[in-house]
Amino acid sequence: MTGKTENQRADIYTRITDKIIEELAAGVRPWMKPWSASNTNGRISRPLRHNGQPYSGMNVLLLWSEQMSRGFGPSMWMTFKQAIELG
Repeated sequence: MTGKTENQRADIYTRITDKIIEELAAGVRPWMKPWSASNTNGRISRPLRHNGQPYSGMNVLLLWSEQMSRGFGPSMWMTFKQAIELG
């Protein structure tokens, strides 16, 4: 597996920064609770891999952002390849 290039890393940071700026412009204050605790049964947790291990670093912010913007409930994620392997 190859590592990410400096451009790919910069793109992720740019994407998150742009998302925060977009939400600020729309009136969403990120320091306020923007999610619905009802989706987590009163428990806020980090996004989980298909095997139950929590994500870390920038992946947490990216997955929380996707979860909120798409209205997803439970925060369990997997790749297409992992889904195929699980059947």
